[in-house]
Amino acid sequence: QVQLVESGGGSVQAGGSLRLSCAASGRTFSIYGMGWFRQAPGKEREFVAVISRSGGTTYYADSVKGRFTISRDNAKNTWYLQMNSLKPEDTAVYYCAADEAPPVGTTARHYKYWGQGTQVSVSS
Repeated sequence: QVQLVESGGGSVQAGGSLRLSCAASGRTFSIYGMGWFRQAPGKEREFVAVISRSGGTTYYADSVKGRFTISRDNAKNTWYLQMNSLKPEDTAVYYCAADEAPPVGTTARHYKYWGQGTQVSVSS
């Protein structure tokens, strides 16, 4: 089993920045893809970004390209989502997720492990 814990959420004004972290514990050696998803009130959970174990593969949702950057530190079993130029429409609960096999996935059903979520609120 793998346990994931997010941190770094909060409230910012539009144009501001936040960095989310996801710390993994347990069978971390089994993790291949490390992703971020978000869910706004009344909406379905949506893909934000994913990075492979080597860091050689990354994908982003079109809505965050050029503003968000995903990265990872395998030595710390932690991955990050740097969010810049935040917009009110980025407001959501952000979840980190992990899967155990390639290829990296961009759909929620691809992922086996999930964190509890952290709230990001962006005001105009």
